[in-house]
Amino acid sequence: MQPMLHRFTLLALIIFLFSCSKSNPPARSIANNDVVETTPPYQQAYTVFINQYIGGYYEALPAHYATTDKKYPLLLFLHGGGQVGDGDKDLPLVLNDGVAKIISERKFPPSFSVNGEQFSFIVLSPQFRATPPDSMVMSFLSFALKKYRIDPTRIYLTGLSMGGVLTSTLAGTHTATFAAAVPIAGESFGADRDANAASIASGGLALWAFHNANDPTFSSTAATEFVNSIKSFNPVVQPRLTIFQAFGHDAWTAALDPLYRENNMNVYEWMLHYKR
Repeated sequence: MQPMLHRFTLLALIIFLFSCSKSNPPARSIANNDVVETTPPYQQAYTVFINQYIGGYYEALPAHYATTDKKYPLLLFLHGGGQVGDGDKDLPLVLNDGVAKIISERKFPPSFSVNGEQFSFIVLSPQFRATPPDSMVMSFLSFALKKYRIDPTRIYLTGLSMGGVLTSTLAGTHTATFAAAVPIAGESFGADRDANAASIASGGLALWAFHNANDPTFSSTAATEFVNSIKSFNPVVQPRLTIFQAFGHDAWTAALDPLYRENNMNVYEWMLHYKR
């Protein structure tokens, strides 16, 4: 009788455990989507062929990116002519200026508070072999949208010098893609300036241009004329212009400094006020 009793006891235990597992399923991991980032993003280099103009880029993700399933704002940073390179051995040149430099120095805020919400950026900084046509930058953006969890309503664009010109032309040629654009020390000029300005105005793209008053490399009149052109088309969103009373080409160190504020907002908080 004793072996039979053991069999009944074992069977009862199995039934009990099975019934418990049905009524109390094991806890599932829950995405940490409400976390407020407190650690600055870490920047990582990738050498990868994107197209004939882009062979590498820097990626900076929020610290908890891997433990969430939400989509993040994207900040696309376009470097200047002094940082062109092959995307491999030349890639560290991208860290010499702008947003990529701020991140490498661990000075980029992990989170931004805007209208009661907390936002953390995915920041991508491609390296160009030469001044790319707009299609090559958009090719990189297509790559990024497939690889990363990006909120398509919150794609932001900034660039300096050569990258500033690219920023303002992309804002004009692909207006609906971007929520805000910040060209620095380089703006759309020449035959397509007014067409870009008209598209930005009618398309409701927020734009904030920065320049130094005494820039010997790229005259500040380009910034003034471009912003005035946007204003002439009755823009949905009024463009902003900041001219620093300074000498030199480098307006980006001041403009992109998270501590620099106008109307109690730094440029990143200003961008996040806009979405598509």
